[in-house]
Amino acid sequence: MTGTPARTSAHRLVNVLGIGIHAVTMSAAVETIATAIAQGSRGYVCATGVHGVMEAQREPSLRTIFAQALLVVPDGMPMVWMGRLQGLRQIRRVFGPDLMLAVIGSPALHSCSHFLYGGDDGVAEQLQGRLLMRFPNANIVGTYTPPFRRLDGDELAALCEMVYRLRPDIMWVGLSTPKQERFMAEYLPRLRTTLMIGVGAAFDYHTGRVQDSPQWVKQCCL
Repeated sequence: MTGTPARTSAHRLVNVLGIGIHAVTMSAAVETIATAIAQGSRGYVCATGVHGVMEAQREPSLRTIFAQALLVVPDGMPMVWMGRLQGLRQIRRVFGPDLMLAVIGSPALHSCSHFLYGGDDGVAEQLQGRLLMRFPNANIVGTYTPPFRRLDGDELAALCEMVYRLRPDIMWVGLSTPKQERFMAEYLPRLRTTLMIGVGAAFDYHTGRVQDSPQWVKQCCL
């Protein structure tokens, strides 16, 4: 693994209560991720909606975490509406679970290796199986189910050793906001991976544990 942590993006920002959301489309987000992987530019990606923005109002340190992200994608339609009100007509919703599928299925990232971190007991392994059914050539090199608390010293050492050995290009983090944002910001420097991408409930959606809303409901922000 090469490169230093990436902290900036060429995409314009939408200001949502002081939080910068990148005015991207799904294809632009995937292209940014592919470029970071190709260049070995380390960083983390946040998929942020109203929940994340409101958490950041209560927690100043979370504002800093968002500000230092490689990419903060508009996970909810209110982020898209704010972008359009600010004149950024190109912005589209980039839903975290959909971003996961778009990245893993992207021809530009076909050789990329993936690691799944998060979910309840057995969910990461189940997700690996579901993804391989959909993308048979996907290179998913490992999974890890963390406890519902901060990792202790032994657990952190075991995780670091596993990730060091597997060296995934992308570590998918499904812990929910704001826990996953804190995890990525703290542990990116310690783990041998290029990108971390927080995708919240993607683990539960893609394993069928939670049913996603119909597309028209999501687009209408209902």
